[in-house]
Amino acid sequence: MSAETSVPRPRESDLDISDSEIFNGMMAEAPFAFAFFDPGGRFLRVNSTFTELTGLPVDRHVGRLPSELLAGDAFPADLANLIESALERVREGKLPVTDQRIMTRAENGDTRHWAVSFFPLRGEAGEFIGAALFGVDMTEQQRVEEELQRSEERYRTLVESQQQVVWITTPTGAITEDAPQWRAITGQGLEEYFEKGWLDAVHPDDRPAAEEAWREALRGRTMFEWSFRVRTRASGYRHFEVRAVPIMRHGRVIEWVGANQDVTPQREAEEMRGRLTDQLGAAALRTARLQGATAMLAEALTVDQVVQVIIDVGRTALAADHSAVALLDQERAILEVRGGGDVPDAPGEEIPLTDTNIMTMAVNSRRPIFAESREVLRNQLLDAGADERRIAEFLESTEERSWVGLPLLAAGRALGALRFAFRKEQKISQEEGVFLEALAGQCALAVERATLFEREHRTAETLQRSLLPDSLPEVRGLVLAYWFRSGSRHSQVGGDWYDAFVLPNGQVAAVVGDVMGKGVKAAAGMGRIRNAVRALAFTNHPIPDAVLTGLDRVFEATEEEEQVTTLAYMVVEPGTGEGMLGLAGHPPPLLVSPQGTAILHEAQPGTPLGWATSRKHSKICVPPGYTAVLYTDGLVENRRRGLDTGLKELTSIVAEAPPKILTDPEALLDYLVDRMLAGYEQDDDVTVLAVHVPPDTKSD
Repeated sequence: MSAETSVPRPRESDLDISDSEIFNGMMAEAPFAFAFFDPGGRFLRVNSTFTELTGLPVDRHVGRLPSELLAGDAFPADLANLIESALERVREGKLPVTDQRIMTRAENGDTRHWAVSFFPLRGEAGEFIGAALFGVDMTEQQRVEEELQRSEERYRTLVESQQQVVWITTPTGAITEDAPQWRAITGQGLEEYFEKGWLDAVHPDDRPAAEEAWREALRGRTMFEWSFRVRTRASGYRHFEVRAVPIMRHGRVIEWVGANQDVTPQREAEEMRGRLTDQLGAAALRTARLQGATAMLAEALTVDQVVQVIIDVGRTALAADHSAVALLDQERAILEVRGGGDVPDAPGEEIPLTDTNIMTMAVNSRRPIFAESREVLRNQLLDAGADERRIAEFLESTEERSWVGLPLLAAGRALGALRFAFRKEQKISQEEGVFLEALAGQCALAVERATLFEREHRTAETLQRSLLPDSLPEVRGLVLAYWFRSGSRHSQVGGDWYDAFVLPNGQVAAVVGDVMGKGVKAAAGMGRIRNAVRALAFTNHPIPDAVLTGLDRVFEATEEEEQVTTLAYMVVEPGTGEGMLGLAGHPPPLLVSPQGTAILHEAQPGTPLGWATSRKHSKICVPPGYTAVLYTDGLVENRRRGLDTGLKELTSIVAEAPPKILTDPEALLDYLVDRMLAGYEQDDDVTVLAVHVPPDTKSD
């Protein structure tokens, strides 16, 4: 017996593969350029795609050499030379000639790039009977490659223009890519750098600690920040700071990217400051602390925060025993004490500018007031017109021995004054005086910025609150409840809103929306869309798809193109809970049963308002005893939690709710918000609207 080892042949179809119709169809429809040549290099056949290279009709090629087409036709000379040269090589070696590049220019003037290959054609006996050309349009690939090259060149230029030296390692810290800038600084050769890496150039005294910190960062996959001295090619050792971060993908480190920066000038300046610290003692130390306090001023948002920073500066950096901040009320010509109210020479929370003390003198004169002793202060107050008896009473009643009064000036305009007092005589040097004036200037800018911020925040919050309904309608067969809170006391308000109203047909419309953005602009946009919802619901057919379509037209006419607004619009029949729902790029409503199950409605989210889409709505039913919850993304999404995760948590939290709150809409909303925001910093408005159908809606 013998085993059949041949590969089975596929069953042949009834179609003859050599059929000319198949060949013609392939030639005509193929997106590639085809051309066939006889042994002498004359065109036998071309397809229409090939004519895009030459710009000539198909029949113009047949029977002619490429060079013959040059005389009477606009045949590209480069293409003719390339074809005849390649055909000669194929004819001589009977081997393919592949990936020959050529550029052509289309009728509209666009340049196109082609990759052409030539293959020998052989007869049944293996003899050379001609050649075939196969061409691919590489224009798009060429464009992508050129853009990639330009991007890489820009990145390389950007990196090389920076003072920082960038380097890359594997996840284990091994060097696999060259860092020419680093080697130019250290004098390391390429092999030396690959073998020993950047640590080999670190000062021997600094290397052990740097190496251990680097290994610890590799083990913990945490940012590596360190400073050390580096041996340079020409100038001994210089001080460098390094920062390296792990690049993560799918939870794994794929490489480390680090940047070394020569901080020798800064380090030398620090050393000089250290020497000055030794010479100046406590004064220089206060200066260093004040630098940190200045950074805190930049982070303070509200006036109260700015005032608290100033008080802390006086206590920690200046070692002042008493500090006070007073802001100027121009209309009333008074100073309002906003922090550190212990001002013995001006008791009370308001100081008329007509009173004479160190703060009013600073404001009225627009210059700092330094009183290093009681006698100096007494003379200054007398020169300013203060009553001698009141001066004596003040000096007798206080334990303070020296004072500093600084005006808060912004563009020459007085905003208020600072007061620092000491229990010991305190001589203010010229350097300290300059520094205190600079500090006062920064404090003034911070106060001005915080004042403008609070003013805009109050305006936006007032506008937002005024546009929200004071109360929800009371409708037999429905219970409505809401929960609303702005993102933060110290951040601008957003464009969240809610609304509910009874339609002419007795149904109730419930709306929750979100205008992306912050401040007055977002609040104003929210007001326009909210009013448009009501107008469309009352004047047109109130079904959701009609209302949303009308809102799209309103949005296009009134809102800016880049504005994004989403909303959920639901119409419900009191008593039965039957209704319709339309979503415009908004999260789906949550349906809560009396038994504690929660289901996210399966309606399509749709697109935000103003997008050209065909609006559709879906049916929704809130059975008796159930509650539908509409909400904005602030409830389920934040910097640390994605939308999908938030929606899953929302449904799971309902399952943990005590049974007694499941039929109490207000209690249910309080529970959902408390649990969803627990452990997260609220960074966006949170708006929630509940539509509850009581289990028993029969009349008494």
